[in-house]
Amino acid sequence: TTLDKIEKILEEAEYVLRYERGTFQSGYCILEHKKVVVLNKFLQLEGRINTLIELIPQLNIMAEFFTPETRKVYEEVLARYHEEEK
Repeated sequence: TTLDKIEKILEEAEYVLRYERGTFQSGYCILEHKKVVVLNKFLQLEGRINTLIELIPQLNIMAEFFTPETRKVYEEVLARYHEEEK
């Protein structure tokens, strides 16, 4: 699914993605120095996808180490993020 492909970006970038309960204003929390991303577990599927698309461009990710499939998804996420930013 789309969510699995987006989660794979974080996995290959060596980030830990956790779904937890909490009071996240934006639906997520990033612990950059520990490479942990925490998403609100109550987000619906579409909310999870949109939140990940919003936060992935903010992370320090070395895309050159991705598999070709993951790199393609990563580039699509960046393109979608930049489109929504306009």
